[in-house]
Amino acid sequence: MKQVKRNILLNPGPATTTDTVKNAMVVSDICPRELEFGELTLSVRNDLIKAAYGEKNHTCVMLTSSGTGGVEACLTSVIPHDKKVLILNNGAYGERMQKICDAYSVGHVDYNQEWGFPLDLNAVEKLLQEHLGEISHLAFIHHETTVGILNPLTEISALSQKYKVETIVDAMSSFAGMMIDVEKDNIHYLVSSSNKCIQGMAGISFVIANTKSLLKTGEIKARNFYFNLLENHLYLERNKQFLFTPPVQTLYALRQAVTEYFEEGPKNRFARYASMYEIMKKKVRELGFEFLIEEKYHAKLLTAIMDPKSPDYSFNEMHDYLFERGFTIYPGKVGNKNTFRLSNIGAIYPKDIEDFLKVFEEYLRIKKII
Repeated sequence: MKQVKRNILLNPGPATTTDTVKNAMVVSDICPRELEFGELTLSVRNDLIKAAYGEKNHTCVMLTSSGTGGVEACLTSVIPHDKKVLILNNGAYGERMQKICDAYSVGHVDYNQEWGFPLDLNAVEKLLQEHLGEISHLAFIHHETTVGILNPLTEISALSQKYKVETIVDAMSSFAGMMIDVEKDNIHYLVSSSNKCIQGMAGISFVIANTKSLLKTGEIKARNFYFNLLENHLYLERNKQFLFTPPVQTLYALRQAVTEYFEEGPKNRFARYASMYEIMKKKVRELGFEFLIEEKYHAKLLTAIMDPKSPDYSFNEMHDYLFERGFTIYPGKVGNKNTFRLSNIGAIYPKDIEDFLKVFEEYLRIKKII
């Protein structure tokens, strides 16, 4: 086997993976209709449910797609034709939910907040009151990586319960990176993917769904085919197989990643991510940078940082300097504000952040930006 260079990915995902996750993909070729692969599939599904504390009332539907596929599957499978979904939008991924609904003619009511600002839950409640009886679901992004803001899951879920609507949570960049309990927070549908905080490879999205709610969607005339959540769920239940061809090797990698998640321990992973955020935040502030959003709203998994005002600054040049030294950062534009984003998820550790910050400061001093 060739040596694989380890890169420190500070982009929002896919995240850095362990060598053991990479090597897990090197397996004998197997037909995904074999019983052995079916048992692997069920083991991954069951452990994803466990990671969300949903063993009592939830199931998990896995799909071959990016995370957006899981969101699309959810929005197009569970909203009745005579109802609407209230979509909370304070970033690009909330806006993407609206575009998905438009593409499939799914009825939606929109709460649009300027990107980079927290949701006004009083305004959200007002919309729920105004559209009482019309709205069956409330959908929002937990960690909006456009700006690095964490939307208040527990409080929003409480509103959903108050007005008897079901919750759809895009937890793409928060699941397995912070505590989420689908039972405690009464989450009906939680969507995530294999390549973020769970630290697997890209290619699998999954929806952790309240089983009773999911079964009720059988009453809805299908808008979709490949992405039909209920059909995918029922097929796996009956046959221990994906309904359509799965990404075989990627699932082996996810099996290893989920195993490593439980070996590390959820609390330890959350603490590791949080410690890297604190290291990064302290140094970036010392270097004179400003954050896009108020610190109290930070997700502590990704941070959007305002571009410096120096005429010598070029994001692309800075990116290339860091990339050549093994570190990947990500740009971002919010309205007329230019930012770059630093993520602290994946199989990286405090020393990796410290090493990055040394190279980062080195570049800034060479270019006389600070």
